[in-house]
Amino acid sequence: MLFAAKINIAVLSGILCASVVLGGDKPNILFVMSDDHAAQAIAAYNSRLAYLNPCPTIDALADAGVVMENAFCQNSICTPSRASILTGQSSAMNGCTILNDPLPPERQYLAHEMKAAGYQTAVIGKWHLVARPDAFDYFKVLPKQGDYFDPTFKVADGTVKMEGHCSDLIADSALDWFKTIRDTDKPFFLMLHFKAPHGKFEYAPRYEGYLQDVTIPEPGNLRDRKNFGSVGSRGHNNELDRLLGASVGRRHPRFNNVEPKKRWPWAAKLDLSMNDEELQGAAYQEYLKAYLRCVKGVDDNLNRVLNYLKSEGLYENTIIFYTGDQGFYLGEHDLIDKRWPYEEGMRMPFIVHYPKSIKPGRSDAIVENIDYAPTLLDYAGVATPSYMHGKSFRSILETGEESNDWKKAAYYHYWMHMKQLFVPGCIAIRTKRYKLIQFYGCKTDESAPSTPPSWELYDLKADPTEDNNVYDNPEYAAVIADLKKQLKERRAELGEDDKKFACNQVINEYWDYSPEQRGFSIRMSNKLAKKGKTKSK
Repeated sequence: MLFAAKINIAVLSGILCASVVLGGDKPNILFVMSDDHAAQAIAAYNSRLAYLNPCPTIDALADAGVVMENAFCQNSICTPSRASILTGQSSAMNGCTILNDPLPPERQYLAHEMKAAGYQTAVIGKWHLVARPDAFDYFKVLPKQGDYFDPTFKVADGTVKMEGHCSDLIADSALDWFKTIRDTDKPFFLMLHFKAPHGKFEYAPRYEGYLQDVTIPEPGNLRDRKNFGSVGSRGHNNELDRLLGASVGRRHPRFNNVEPKKRWPWAAKLDLSMNDEELQGAAYQEYLKAYLRCVKGVDDNLNRVLNYLKSEGLYENTIIFYTGDQGFYLGEHDLIDKRWPYEEGMRMPFIVHYPKSIKPGRSDAIVENIDYAPTLLDYAGVATPSYMHGKSFRSILETGEESNDWKKAAYYHYWMHMKQLFVPGCIAIRTKRYKLIQFYGCKTDESAPSTPPSWELYDLKADPTEDNNVYDNPEYAAVIADLKKQLKERRAELGEDDKKFACNQVINEYWDYSPEQRGFSIRMSNKLAKKGKTKSK
């Protein structure tokens, strides 16, 4: 009851703020999010893939808008990241720490606040938050992951079966909403969520020839993993490399891009008689091509939606946000999927287009997915509610300048210890110069590690691809002490250190990481390597 009152006060505050700040001339807001779209797969982020130009529509938005170079998720997995975007809260606070945690309608705060500010609200496409999106005026969403072909969508009064590829159908559904449902007397807030390029990377058949004759460049650490990792992420002397982290080739025998073929439809093209090195290269090519074909489908369909806005005179008064729900590994460190706390998993693409108040440019300010809701609300004229952890970065978008009190670091916590893709539980803090990671190695409700605890430190200025763990270098002792202090403070601020999470006992126990604890981790690694397997559910 007290909590509900708190929300109502915040909603009232938002209404008053909207009327004072923007009056009757509120911008429309289009928030576009693609599942697993990595920043390095967008030319605007200047990666090794930029010359392939898979998404010219998104790049055009970037050229005329702001590219956020240091946008990060706090938890690189679908449900938790989406929940943080909708609540402006950490996973520990909003209750969505792992896949399939529900976000009930009463906690779909962003939709409530937008409606109170006078917006017509809608969400179309992938949802993946279990509970129905009833806080929105309109929804048409995929159940769970949804299907790539001939998907069923949930709507308010049941389900709708459609024929075709889901990227096309999600764009079709958005255009139908604009043409037949949108209230022209209100500004709109539409969350347009594409399923692609989430695995299994089932692209529309018309893209089969795209990139067919292209050899895609490999990341420099695909085949040589260098001094990346620690006993907690690779084992003592890398003895757990075959047991931790799903791989491009055969390194991980139980989860990779090669076997089983039923997991990755395009893997049927591979010749399994190849040696491991040849097969890794071939798997990488097929993995990237299937992925980028899905990306191309998203970009083409986004272009259809934007062309409609232009034709109807809505484009100039619509703020367009483009992002992914987290990052994604495209072979870096011989990893696939997301989850790990390294750059490719943490970093989210984030591009904002609104020529009325945003000039073209780039910003290296650190922002997190908990900051997205406050920023969207700011443009709707709503002050950030007190229950949100995030802060608006509207002023950074419009001026390119960070205030003195703007955050200096991003926080990360992967809770799903060893589930599905053999990634240990971990926390991290990332500043513009450094990243400090603790692999604590247990489930949320466990008070003892089942994989080796360890620490990693990366100097991102000297080592932007995180190939050299310098945690044991004495020259960084002062840096580590400062980062641990920041990490502890941030965890308290976000409610992540709550004693109800048993894993915090392990995090605290291995905080200083004494020689005795290092020895324990090495012995645990030796035991797991000798046993020859790790559990993943």
